Amino acid sequence: MNPSLPVACPSIDTAPHDPEKRLWLIATGVAGGVAALTTAVPFVSTFAPSERARAAGGPVEVDISDIPPGGSKTVEWRGKPVWVVRRTPEMIAALQGHDDQLVDPQSAQAQQPDYARNPARAVKPEVFVAIGLCTHLGCSPSNAPQGGNSPSLPADWPGGFFCPCHGSTFDGAGRVFKNKPAPTNLEIPPHRYAGDTRILIGGDAA
Repeated sequence: MNPSLPVACPSIDTAPHDPEKRLWLIATGVAGGVAALTTAVPFVSTFAPSERARAAGGPVEVDISDIPPGGSKTVEWRGKPVWVVRRTPEMIAALQGHDDQLVDPQSAQAQQPDYARNPARAVKPEVFVAIGLCTHLGCSPSNAPQGGNSPSLPADWPGGFFCPCHGSTFDGAGRVFKNKPAPTNLEIPPHRYAGDTRILIGGDAA
């Protein structure tokens, strides 16, 4: 054999049959395919709607047909609790007559969309939508109806919400009372009606 000439590698056809080597090659190919698939799946899934995307800010539709007068429902939007309260005529009437006790009775501060900058802080007075987090340290206030006889609330309490963590009080429109730790009214999220009985939280009104 001439040492100056390159030695040709044996072809696949002429290589001796080796079952163990063949099995190893098959296993390697399968593992590579699985690795490629697991790499592709997260990329593809970014194109599909998911609960994580909704929590990040996607609109959440709420059916309010099953909320009785005076009742409420809590849903999650952007990882925050959102209250949907169906007010009674008495609850709407109780929003009047205590403006002098409130920090921001006219909702001058930007804690709500412009269409909720009214005494009821709502698109429709009978339905109140608010983020259920105290504007002091983010605790969750509780419902405090009028006439609840709570020792933490004044005798002439008009009804609203009470934060037991540090004593902040809000009226039925989420407006904070003076001399309380919470500096601003409860936040009103963007929302609009998608029908007579459905509200889209995170979908701004036209």
